[in-house]
Amino acid sequence: MNDVLEIVPIAKPVFGSVTPPGSKSITNRALAMASLAKGTTTLQGALESVDTQVMQASLRKLGVAIESTSENRLTVSGNSGVFSVENASLDIENSGTSMRFLTAFCGLGNGTICLDGNTRMRERPIGDLVDALRQLGANISYEREEGFPPLKIEAVGLNGGNIRIAGNISSQFLSALLTVAPYARSEITIEVEGELVSKPYVAMTLRVMKEFGLVVEKENDSRFRIEPAVYSPRIFTIEPDASAASYFFALAAITQGSVTVRGLTRRSMQGDIAFVDLLERMGCEVTETQNAIAVQGKPLSGIDIDMNDVSDTVPTLAVVAVTANGPTTIRNVEHIRHKETDRIGALVTELNRLGIETDETQDGLTIHPGTPQPGSVKTYDDHRMAMSFALLGLKYPGIEIEDPHCTAKTYPNYFNDLKKLTHCQYR
Repeated sequence: MNDVLEIVPIAKPVFGSVTPPGSKSITNRALAMASLAKGTTTLQGALESVDTQVMQASLRKLGVAIESTSENRLTVSGNSGVFSVENASLDIENSGTSMRFLTAFCGLGNGTICLDGNTRMRERPIGDLVDALRQLGANISYEREEGFPPLKIEAVGLNGGNIRIAGNISSQFLSALLTVAPYARSEITIEVEGELVSKPYVAMTLRVMKEFGLVVEKENDSRFRIEPAVYSPRIFTIEPDASAASYFFALAAITQGSVTVRGLTRRSMQGDIAFVDLLERMGCEVTETQNAIAVQGKPLSGIDIDMNDVSDTVPTLAVVAVTANGPTTIRNVEHIRHKETDRIGALVTELNRLGIETDETQDGLTIHPGTPQPGSVKTYDDHRMAMSFALLGLKYPGIEIEDPHCTAKTYPNYFNDLKKLTHCQYR
C-alpha cells in the first residue's frame, strides 16, 4: 500500500455484507483476565492487530504463556495472579488500552517494571490511574513528565481499601482497576468522582469479568465493590468489532445502499453498536436478525447529539454528516482530545481542509454539509481518521488518505475488506 492512497469514487449505492474482525476492546480485556485466571483459556475470534499484538507481547514479557493455535484463536495459560518475571521493560507503542490495563496489571507483581510508548503515548494522560493505584500501595514513578508515561513500577502487590478516581478523562482507568481488583490483598471499593465518560466500555468490562466468573457489586456508575477472587478459565468467543462495523454502516448511509454486518446485534456487549441508532435518527432504516444488523441508506437529516457513550464513532458520524441535509452537532466528547490524536481538532482541521465548514467547541464540533473539494487528508497516525475519511473518497473525487497503514492498529485488512464490498479501486 502506498504512503498516500487515493480512492476512486464508486458511481452507485453499495449493497452487500461483511464480518468485521474481532473486537479490540474485548480481545485486550479477555487477554488480561485470561492471564490472571487459574488455568488455560481459549480465546476464539481474537483480533490480530497492532494493539492486540502489543498486549500479547507485553504479557509474554511478564511471564504469561500465550500461543496462537490457529487463525484468530489464542490459548492463554493463566498465572493465578502469581508472576514468574520480576523485571521487565514494556513497549506499549500507542495502545491506550494496553498502557492503562497493563499499568494496573503490573502493580500486582513483584519487581521493577517499566512501561513506555511512542511520542503520542507520552502525551496521553495517565495521572488519575496512577493516583488511584498509589492509594492501593503501588509504588509508581514518572520517568519524564509528571502525569504521563513512561512509568516505573516497583511492584509489591496491591492492598485493598477505598479509593477514588476521576471519571472524566478515560473510562479505561476504571476498567483497568476493576480488572485487577479481585487480586488485591483485601476488598476494594472504587468511587468515581465526576461524570464517567464512555460508560458502555465499563459495562463491557463488567460483562467480560462475569464471563470469567466474577460479579462486581455495583451502585449506579459511581461506586463499585470487588472482593478477592480468582478468574476461572474458559472458552470465550469474541464478537466482531462494533466500532469497525460503524464504517460499513456509514457506507450504506453515505451511498444510500444497504450493508449487513454479520455477527452483531443490538444485544452486543459493545456500546458502539448504538451507532446504528444515530443513523436511524438521521433517516436510515435499520433491521436486525438473529445474528446480523443491516442499514439501508435514505436521505439524511442533520442531528444534534450527545456522543459521550459512543465517542469512538465520532469520526464516522462526522463524515456521514457531510452528506446530510442540514448541520450536525456532536457534543460532550471532550475526552476524545486524549485519544491517538486530538480527534476534535483533527476532524475540524481536515474537514475544513476539504472545504466543509466545520465549527469547533471545547467538547465537540458542528459539521455543515457540502461537497468536499479534492484534497489530501492527514490522519495523524490515527486509525479512525483514516478509516472514516476513506468513506468520503468513495463518494467524492480526488480525496487522498495519507498514511493508510495506520489502520493496522485495529483493522489491518480494512482497505481490502472495503474494496471487496464496494469493488472500488485505489491508486
